[in-house]
Amino acid sequence: MTTPDVARPVPGIDPPDVPRTPPVPGLTPPAPPPAARSTDTAAALPRQPGGFTAEFVRHDFPILHRTVNGHPLVWLDNAATTQKPRQVIEALTAYYGAANSNIHRGAHTMAREATEAYEAGRAAVADFLGAPGPDSIVFVRGTTEAVNLVAQSWGRADLGPGDDILVPVLEHHSDIVPWQMLAKETRARLVPVPLTPDGEIDQHAYAGLLSSRTRLVAISHASNVLGTVPPVKEMTALAHRYGAKVLVDGAQAVAHFPVDVQDLDADFYAFSGHKLFAPTGIGALYVRPDLVSGLAPWQGGGNMIESVDFGHTTFAPAPHRLEAGTGHISGVIGLLAAVNWLTSLDRESVAAYEEGLMTYALQALATVPGLDLIGSAPDRIAVLTFTLAGHDPTTVADWLDHDGIAIRAGHHCAQPALAHYGLTSAARASLALYNTSAEVDQLVASLRRLQQST
Repeated sequence: MTTPDVARPVPGIDPPDVPRTPPVPGLTPPAPPPAARSTDTAAALPRQPGGFTAEFVRHDFPILHRTVNGHPLVWLDNAATTQKPRQVIEALTAYYGAANSNIHRGAHTMAREATEAYEAGRAAVADFLGAPGPDSIVFVRGTTEAVNLVAQSWGRADLGPGDDILVPVLEHHSDIVPWQMLAKETRARLVPVPLTPDGEIDQHAYAGLLSSRTRLVAISHASNVLGTVPPVKEMTALAHRYGAKVLVDGAQAVAHFPVDVQDLDADFYAFSGHKLFAPTGIGALYVRPDLVSGLAPWQGGGNMIESVDFGHTTFAPAPHRLEAGTGHISGVIGLLAAVNWLTSLDRESVAAYEEGLMTYALQALATVPGLDLIGSAPDRIAVLTFTLAGHDPTTVADWLDHDGIAIRAGHHCAQPALAHYGLTSAARASLALYNTSAEVDQLVASLRRLQQST
């Protein structure tokens, strides 16, 4: 087997030799987790003491070798989108350079090859999510389209006047607005589930809101603004006692810990590829097998039909009947490469590393004068949302950008969650497996300089 080359720095944007930012006084960087299993990709890189470390995988990300405003890039905007490993970039290049073709029904070699790769992507996503088979996976543009698909295909058929849709205050707008629109159309009720002061879903209130009227519960597997990881399995089981369906927004979860949709017993599970080291414009929706065959098409066009005349159209079986038009073929190729790359790592070791890095970051940020972290749920991913006394969040983000540090500022498409804390805007740093304690130190040092400058 040919061993892939180590990614080379991108010409023209090699980082200069910059002294390492001193660590935050009194804090010890997280220890590396147990060794990850060896892979072909890993074999091409220098083995790090103790197994998986961020430095070990950073070689795979060309963009992390660039500079911004004269500083090495520190990418802490992973909740918005993740960077792409060279394996994904090379897969896209190889597809367009040697295999570009439309899929399904093509009679020529390249059409068959492209179709095989596309459907291999579907099978890989099914395995990645622990789904029973590829026919339960629908390709979509991302989580937003997946939620809208469920709302338009399942919701229109199954919701009516007096039905309840339970949606926690924690949710992203993409898991609120489609249900709000559908509730207005069907005269169902959109019922918010409140939060506790630490940013968890109030489980006592949730249990009290469930009833025989509840038709759907829509919940995030991990919050994009507070990092909260709700007890989805337990919430799903409780909803099912009332006959309700459960849709899980996994956009922020899939990159951070393994997901098993059958163990969760989710009826629908959605995620976006670009938050999973894959390209933008591609995502997937899992639909429980006993539901997927009954979903009516929500869009019409090519690819989703068996036969058409002006009197009658016969639709293709699921999942193709839910995928009108030419799919994002290269996106699926990139998603397949991203899934293969991520699953080549020991995900337990990755999760342990991220947890240690999050603990370090929480302690380090607590040393910045005037910094207030938002949300303190004990079960969470490394999404660190904060305000800084005396500074607008946009000003904070702009200051950090001058130091090459990328974070996000604004309402994060989660206005009800921020309103729970009396806020309309906040700054957010979000970590991924390629981030390091040294980058956390740079973030903290830059924030301290901002406070000292005023």
